[in-house]
Amino acid sequence: MRHLIHDLLSPAPGIERQLHSFHFGPEGQGKVYIQASLHADELPGMLVAWHLKQRLRTLHEQGLLQREVVLVPVANPVGLQQVLLDAPLGRFELHSGENFNRRFLDLSDSIGDAVEPLLNQDPQHNLALIRSHLRRGLEAHRPGTPLQAQRLALQRLACDAELVLDLHCDFEAVAHLYTTPDAWPEIEPLARYLRAQASLLATDSGGQSFDECFSLLWWALQQRFGKRFPIPLGTLAVTVELRGQADVDHALASQDCQAILDFLTLRGVISGQVPALPALPYPATPLAAVEPLIAPQGGLLVFQAMPGQYLEPGTLVAEVIDPLSDQVTPVRNVQAGLLYARSVRRMATTGMVVAHVAGEQVCRSGYLLSN
Repeated sequence: MRHLIHDLLSPAPGIERQLHSFHFGPEGQGKVYIQASLHADELPGMLVAWHLKQRLRTLHEQGLLQREVVLVPVANPVGLQQVLLDAPLGRFELHSGENFNRRFLDLSDSIGDAVEPLLNQDPQHNLALIRSHLRRGLEAHRPGTPLQAQRLALQRLACDAELVLDLHCDFEAVAHLYTTPDAWPEIEPLARYLRAQASLLATDSGGQSFDECFSLLWWALQQRFGKRFPIPLGTLAVTVELRGQADVDHALASQDCQAILDFLTLRGVISGQVPALPALPYPATPLAAVEPLIAPQGGLLVFQAMPGQYLEPGTLVAEVIDPLSDQVTPVRNVQAGLLYARSVRRMATTGMVVAHVAGEQVCRSGYLLSN
């Protein structure tokens, strides 16, 4: 195992920040990248990463790793520091107000211009060429703020990986994941091993999030050159939502760790017998078919449906109670689907999203992510 320390841009004299990456297995034979807690107040993934570190160290020592696995257990030291009056604020950077998992660097146009005269009919040549230019483009980029520096450091670590797993969680939720339609056939076994109850697919959800800064690059180059040159899907990228914020539990983390290791065994990253695939709990559905349920007024939020519950159209999901006027306002879903996440707050404000339902019929377009 190699432990590397990556210094980040200092915001002020006397303040130092670092990323730590742990590298297992042989270099130069393929690469998997796994990070946790990019939203720094989402900690189930950090515990899963700790379990993975112990298991990967043993697999490394036993010589069972066939490719390099890079693990970043704490992907957001900037956000981890943000605690205000005992409340962790790890989703948005307080200085800029920006979401830590948005606006990653997009180099698809400049890389496309650089590689166009060098592409040929060999997909492996094109794969190596694009990865080389992506690495060089990221190394040449100079960040202007600590937030940009952190994003760039993470992109540099993951840019040449064939598989990228970004471990997150929701507020109160069942296990679910986000990936692209093109990647889904390869990612579906991971959803099975994790027993993900929802798998949400979109090519471009609109925010240039960490997983999509890789998948969109390859998709854009395929769109630009696909009729002339074979461009493989160079990175399978997936955001894994490990239930809710309070699910920091050794039993769950060990289960999720084993699911990821089973998936890596299936993909040949780990030598060993491939575990049988469990059934897929719920079919993959478009991210654009997710129905956000909105509180039409403010008041006490009392849920009547649980994450993981399949809802028929018009099911009572929650009530919003005004304790002054005694008005009780129901919140119901329009289309059938799986309630996969709900708010942890119990006082709703007017217009607040209180839950998400994975439906089958497309009902949204444009920007598909939460804030």
